[in-house]
Amino acid sequence: MSRHIGMVTLVVRDYDEAIAWYTGVLGFSLVSNTALSPTKRWVVVAPEKDGAKILLAQADDDVQMASIGNQTGGRVALFLHTDDFAGDHAVMVKSGVHFLEEPRHEAYGSVAVFEDLYGNTWDLLQLK
Repeated sequence: MSRHIGMVTLVVRDYDEAIAWYTGVLGFSLVSNTALSPTKRWVVVAPEKDGAKILLAQADDDVQMASIGNQTGGRVALFLHTDDFAGDHAVMVKSGVHFLEEPRHEAYGSVAVFEDLYGNTWDLLQLK
């Protein structure tokens, strides 16, 4: 049996704002943007064709709005793996991505924590 995580959900403030940031700043592809109702869309982005994807779910009540940017209680939420840490870090800095620390070179690889447009924390990570 083969199993993998295909998608995770991030609650966002606005579909178009989130699409613009993930595609324009992080360089992800827009996989799907389908209207489900007048207020709901199925919006999926991904860094690569294969692998896990992110469902961008627009908040529709106060509880969901309150979770935007803090879906993991302040812990790193997502891990963006790369095979070119220095190159991706430089492009992301130039694109205005807010890094919370300088790159670190640990026993397991190179890493730097950054925030998305809502404050969710990510690791940019190149494993050894």
